[in-house]
Amino acid sequence: MTTTPLTHTPHDSGVPASARDFSVEGRVVVVTGAAQGIGRELARQFAAAGAVAVVADIDVDKADTVVKEIQDAGGVGLAVRVDVADESSVLAMVDTVIERWGRIDVLINNASIFATIEKAPFDQIPVAQWEQVLKVNVTGSYLCVRAVAPHMRAAGFGRIINVSSDAVTRGTANYLHYVTSKSALIGMTNSLARELGGHGITVNCVRPGMVATEVERDQPAEARARAAAQQCIPRGMVPTDLVGVMFFLATPASAFVTGQTIACDGGYTHSS
Repeated sequence: MTTTPLTHTPHDSGVPASARDFSVEGRVVVVTGAAQGIGRELARQFAAAGAVAVVADIDVDKADTVVKEIQDAGGVGLAVRVDVADESSVLAMVDTVIERWGRIDVLINNASIFATIEKAPFDQIPVAQWEQVLKVNVTGSYLCVRAVAPHMRAAGFGRIINVSSDAVTRGTANYLHYVTSKSALIGMTNSLARELGGHGITVNCVRPGMVATEVERDQPAEARARAAAQQCIPRGMVPTDLVGVMFFLATPASAFVTGQTIACDGGYTHSS
């Protein structure tokens, strides 16, 4: 499949949004860490809505499986191996997408180390593990933004969405490396929004709650039940609960929304 150039309403025009502005159809969407979990579902849903879903992941075999799911459902997808913590790997991934479709409209920085993290008191976390988590979760997102930004600037359009976590507001104990990394993404979002806003590029952050996925991790049923009971919407969260806010932030309709961190957690947290 080849994509045709999309026209963009000038981001500062104040022209009222049309119905098409709320569509992701035809958009080229890169989702990192999309071989499983939240990323997998986002890639599948974007493709189902008519976008080109780039399933970017270090596990290319699992990424191929996701693309097959997308294609079997009638969508368009491409699996690309990427190690987000490696600059040359990120640049190669972006080059592959640009060579295939000529542009990248949306980047969702979803890749992170999470399920394999061993919880420990902060002063017992091995320094090597601390550095690995920050390298993937923070530097990886930075490298991806750095690689796509020139193409978005040239197009005068771009949507960058960072994925944080409600662990930031919970202040989850024995999880300092993960919480610190996800906190950093919020600050990164704020600064990037300042630097890129003049180019028609918005940068926002989504902060999911406790999401149940197919990925096995230390998330006991009783802990999920306690979290759900404290939400305004008292049920467990699933990956599809993120789709609506992600779609909106990926479209032209969100052109005047940038530098924001949006909680999608069933009302577990409230912001002032």
